[in-house]
Amino acid sequence: MVVLVIPFLLTADLRSGRLQPDLPLPLLQILIGALLFLIGLLLLVWTVRLFIRLGRGTLAPWDPTKALVTQGPYAHVRNPMIAGVLFMILAEAILLGSWRLLGWFLFFGVINTIYFHLSEEPGLVRRFGDEYLAYRANVPMWIPRLRPWHRHSR
Repeated sequence: MVVLVIPFLLTADLRSGRLQPDLPLPLLQILIGALLFLIGLLLLVWTVRLFIRLGRGTLAPWDPTKALVTQGPYAHVRNPMIAGVLFMILAEAILLGSWRLLGWFLFFGVINTIYFHLSEEPGLVRRFGDEYLAYRANVPMWIPRLRPWHRHSR
């Protein structure tokens, strides 16, 4: 929905059924967009696998993780899954030369930041307590730390 349907609706001319990107696409634009999309997709797949394998749960609210996942990209940034989605939206904006998609990228990022602060993080504090508080105090929300954080490091 977030990466395919909404970007399509924002860039399609629904009367003609065609995309309306601001072309031409220079080679650098294609390379940067493709690289960002690939990074985002790999990050998304990696984080979902970690949720299933280490967290022993899913993204679904009715089957949340049973363990706090702090390994892999989660050792660098608290929201790598959404960062992956943001990379893909930004890539689409670059590939299609779309200001609308750039606006969607910014809107989606702001909405998720607000949601994390108001809903997701308080829920994680309730579920994981001091373990999550220590993680939150050491791992930034969006800007990755260069060195991975480990639960037992200070």
